[in-house]
Amino acid sequence: MKLVYRYRVKSLTGLLNQQARTVNFVWNYCNDRQKDALRFGRRWHTGFDLIKLTTGCSKELGLHSGTVNDVCQRYAASRAMSHRPYLRYRGRKAMGWVPLKGRELKREGNAFRFAGRTFRVFYSRPLPEGKILDGTNFSRDRRGNWFLNIVVEVEPAPVRAPARGVGIDLGLKTLATLSDGTTIEAPRFYRKAEAALACAQRARKKLRIKAIHAKIANRRLNFLHTRTSAIIAAFDYIVVGNVNAQGLAQTSMAKSVYDAGWSSFRTQLAYKAVKHGAWFEEVDERFTTQVCSHCGALPDTRPNGIADLGVREWCCSDCGAVHGRDHNAAVNILRRGRATLAVGISAL
Repeated sequence: MKLVYRYRVKSLTGLLNQQARTVNFVWNYCNDRQKDALRFGRRWHTGFDLIKLTTGCSKELGLHSGTVNDVCQRYAASRAMSHRPYLRYRGRKAMGWVPLKGRELKREGNAFRFAGRTFRVFYSRPLPEGKILDGTNFSRDRRGNWFLNIVVEVEPAPVRAPARGVGIDLGLKTLATLSDGTTIEAPRFYRKAEAALACAQRARKKLRIKAIHAKIANRRLNFLHTRTSAIIAAFDYIVVGNVNAQGLAQTSMAKSVYDAGWSSFRTQLAYKAVKHGAWFEEVDERFTTQVCSHCGALPDTRPNGIADLGVREWCCSDCGAVHGRDHNAAVNILRRGRATLAVGISAL
């Protein structure tokens, strides 16, 4: 399996800033050649065509030849993926990015060597032994810090037997409600920092605004990593409802949806499950709050639609069971996941 290890770079950041500007120049050159092909009715350039056009320029540009080739291939792949005749130009506002071939990066103790230079990093966690793959790159965040993202191939973990399962219902006030009754309260990092952010925006302090946004993102990421790691360690089979975060982000709840980080939560659960040999599945969550998890009926007393969104507890008119709205949904989500698991595994 492929994993990405991210280390903050603490040396030669000035060189990376210069190379990032040169990478943008190569990208814009590829964009110009694509426009020329459109203008004169020629065949659209592939990645190999662009590599031929840029052959021999690496020494003059001060870039490694593998970096130039990777930029050309990424441009052609991005243009084909977006189904557009050409792409946007990369300028000063573009995020810093310097791609490289995996075979060109060498380990040197707790540092890394590339193109004859040694890049020292904050070695926050050991890099496992394995082949470093293409896709490795240097990237710069909004605050100007550079990171080395290493794609490494490692042996997959043995698959665990799905003995302990859990269903997870996602929400805004409560980030996640588990089928065993556990709840994870939403930390609401953005809401807590909203006043300080508004003050900095009124004062037009750009550096302060970037610092606040970075702090919010880092705190949210750390919180999600802590909670998802605990879930993966406690359960062998994780089922999550496929709530439409992108759709809800277009409504008046946009700030709360982005602050909750549903997509990051599910993404972390998905890749950590593969990494640790657990099972992960997303199921259709429609009617999970309305179906009685005790008898499986759709009673008349169920909460129905947006009008009953404030109903957090209800009683089934068919069997008399009393349900918490989110816990009932989590139990139904787990039940739907078990149904698909039983179909996929003959032993069950």
